[in-house]
Amino acid sequence: MNPQLAIADGGSASDSAPRAPAVPSSADDGELLDAYSRAVSGVVERVTAAVVSVDVHHRRSRGPGRETQGHGSGFVFTPDGFILTNSHVAHGATKTDVAFPDGRRLRAELVGDDPDTDLAVLRVDTAPHTVAPLGDSAALRVGQVVIAIGNPLGFQSTVTAGVVSALGRSFRSVSGRLIDNVIQTDAALNPGNSGGPLLDSRGSVIGVNTAVILPAQGICFAVAVNTVKLAVGQLIAYGHVRRARIGVGGQNVALPRLAVRAHRLIQPSGVLITTIEPSSPAARAGLQAGDIIVAFDGQPVHGVDDLHRVLTGDRIGARATISAVRKAERLELYITAAESVSR
Repeated sequence: MNPQLAIADGGSASDSAPRAPAVPSSADDGELLDAYSRAVSGVVERVTAAVVSVDVHHRRSRGPGRETQGHGSGFVFTPDGFILTNSHVAHGATKTDVAFPDGRRLRAELVGDDPDTDLAVLRVDTAPHTVAPLGDSAALRVGQVVIAIGNPLGFQSTVTAGVVSALGRSFRSVSGRLIDNVIQTDAALNPGNSGGPLLDSRGSVIGVNTAVILPAQGICFAVAVNTVKLAVGQLIAYGHVRRARIGVGGQNVALPRLAVRAHRLIQPSGVLITTIEPSSPAARAGLQAGDIIVAFDGQPVHGVDDLHRVLTGDRIGARATISAVRKAERLELYITAAESVSR
């Protein structure tokens, strides 16, 4: 048998030759662009009515004039008029107004504010409202299309589009606390976009736009909506996010190698206690300045950010163990965290 004719499925030798991939026609490109345009414009049509301009007044501590004005964005996320925005937009405002795309301008009440996640909840009295539905940021993928709507530099209802550039970023808030699982996007944001929604192609909110890296272009960040969901219930119920505290001041420090080996630690660093508040949970537990915290309730503590992460609201009033290294000794102490009173 001629080997050149021994082709599966009875084909000829020429049928088995590799074929060049089909080159998309200009018509195919046009259809893809039209589909992209329809997706973006559809989201805009569904959500724009829920996006507001947030205008705030702050009392000036000194200098000419009694007040300063600021601007940001926000969006209605419940039919009864609750609005999400950034804490750095609404925090400390003496008066807050929101302007809707249909021309309505309403006075807003600050319901809750959390600088640690840069989130704030406002409320207006009139209802019902068009709502921007909250999605699921855990389902995001790098490269997927996202749309931002906001009011940059006073230009109301401005739309930009881009992609998810990266996931799982961390960003330090104005309070100094680390915000985890931040979304990085190249959708153009400018001053005034803060607090506006970042949306997926179905029109669901997957993030709250919060920061731009200047002078870089195309490096913008949004607080993930799953972080938002954890915070908003407490902001509405309590006016703040409940967090635990143990009453220490500290700094990140490398552990001596001998201590790591002697105590079989899995991390090379911990939190060096520099100050302890009198009558605090830490003082009652027996911790001292100079101790190095290495674990909390069995979870390794590499640094201050790890300690913040474990001191969540469900730790308030709950007995836990705290591990610390004091000179050559490892301590295992019981501690009951109190509620943080900082706002």
